[in-house]
Amino acid sequence: MTAIPKNELRVIITGGARGIGGSTARLLAAAGARVMVTDVLDEEGAALAEELGQHVQYRRLDVTSEHDWEAAVAEAQDAFGQVNALFNNAGVLSLDTVADCEPDEFRRVIDINLTGIFLGIRAVAPALKRAGGGVIVNTSSTAGMQGYGGLAAYVASKWGIRGLTKAAALDLAADKIRVVSLHPGPIRTPMTEGMGDDVVAAQPISRFGEADEVARMVGFLFSEASFSTGSEFLVDGGAMAGQVLPLHEEA
Repeated sequence: MTAIPKNELRVIITGGARGIGGSTARLLAAAGARVMVTDVLDEEGAALAEELGQHVQYRRLDVTSEHDWEAAVAEAQDAFGQVNALFNNAGVLSLDTVADCEPDEFRRVIDINLTGIFLGIRAVAPALKRAGGGVIVNTSSTAGMQGYGGLAAYVASKWGIRGLTKAAALDLAADKIRVVSLHPGPIRTPMTEGMGDDVVAAQPISRFGEADEVARMVGFLFSEASFSTGSEFLVDGGAMAGQVLPLHEEA
């Protein structure tokens, strides 16, 4: 199936103004890709596009809006000639237990994190088919691989992305479209500001990851992972392998 050299990528990135999305835009643009950075952070998104040069443009995109998705795909096709890749990366974090999470907040997180990815797949799939195939990378989380206390809506949304990725991979295989899910662990981004090093102390690689480390995985998934679809890819410091526990000598 499809693997697209980075300099041939014509890609839409959601949540692209900063963090993992911004680092991915930088990496792909440096390799010659044409990139549409989208976000609701207009000032940061426009500044990034200006920094990265003429092959990168910014457009406001609320991932919960079907109209915004349709307009973004149309604009990218006009600007780039075609669209052959989507990095479905936008998301929000909500710190609530099941008991404390208000229904409206739960719906908000699901709408952005999960429904937004569904709308993106739905909007971009016809363009990828017209391009002869393509790749969709959906950002989930290690919270899509295991549960975490105090993150009820977030965990639910990230598990949903994992399942939706598999369904989409099956539905779109005949159109030569690969769909995979990305599962970062704790990464130094604005979303994780305020988290202490205790969060990563028991990981085999006991530090926070950097956004550019995740970006390199995204580049691999677009350009080299030609035999992978419906699959999960971890960038987690080994967190899902288990915890490194301190060993104590017997007295």
